[in-house]
Amino acid sequence: MSAPVPLHAARKLRVATVSLAGCFGCHMSFLDIDERLFELIEHIEFDRSPLTDIKQVGHCDIGLIEGGLCNAENVMLLREFRARCKTLVAVGACAINGGLPAQRNHLDLGALLTDVYRSRPGLSGGSGIPDDPELPLLLNKVHPIHEVVHVDYFLPGCPPSADAFWRFLTDLMAGRTPHLGPGLMHYD
Repeated sequence: MSAPVPLHAARKLRVATVSLAGCFGCHMSFLDIDERLFELIEHIEFDRSPLTDIKQVGHCDIGLIEGGLCNAENVMLLREFRARCKTLVAVGACAINGGLPAQRNHLDLGALLTDVYRSRPGLSGGSGIPDDPELPLLLNKVHPIHEVVHVDYFLPGCPPSADAFWRFLTDLMAGRTPHLGPGLMHYD
């Protein structure tokens, strides 16, 4: 575990976020900190994030990753985040243990794709499994992010509550090891 990233009065902390294989619920919960976003923005600057629409990640103090790894593009993006973020945080059940997307792990991927794209009733004749080179290569299993890169902190929940995000980030900004006490973790 890395040391907490202390808030420096002279500069704002750079924060990047990304959603991999998941539902985007963690980002929505993060936005639920509501008016506290204005206070947060006084101390941080967003880098790559769906909140900014910046597509490339620069060097950042904190990277918040939601979602597990279901394809090669997810793995590449995760490795880029790890290389460019001083502190990496796995956010939510999907990033921490694969979450709901990992429910496919007990199924054979080839059989699943055949059932969905070739065998199910109602498909038009000649339907096939998508194989466009623009599509990322699916992994056989969905993986939590700590199986591929070192993760400094875990922010559990499905999704973590807005209050959990707030507490976690304010602890990090103050140079404290984040601690979520009773009532701040939930799984809806």
